[in-house]
Amino acid sequence: DKKTDSIANPRTVIRIPRELGYPDGMTIDRNGNLWIAHWGGSGVYCWNPATGNLLARVEVPAKNVTSCAFGGTNLDTLFITTARSGNPEEALKKYPQSGSLFIAYPGTKGIPSHSFLNSEQ
Repeated sequence: DKKTDSIANPRTVIRIPRELGYPDGMTIDRNGNLWIAHWGGSGVYCWNPATGNLLARVEVPAKNVTSCAFGGTNLDTLFITTARSGNPEEALKKYPQSGSLFIAYPGTKGIPSHSFLNSEQ
């Protein structure tokens, strides 16, 4: 809900084809599009939640992409994390940069993130 910044009206907004991997970390841009790190998909994919259409892909030289976040002064830099542990030796030979942090400039801006405080701490 844009007025309350709360999650409302749960529903399936996209269906990710198996060959693109599985959704992992996610962020949102100022247009409301979802930027999703695809585990096993070698990239971050931008999806329009209103239509379910794939809009863009930021490919990285690592198979297992774990998360992404917009940052930088103008929130126009996309930071992308990947996994190294758990990859078989053959996969690491093919993707030696697995576990690296990548930076991309996707041509859009993110929105400020909200902090979380665990009240039980």
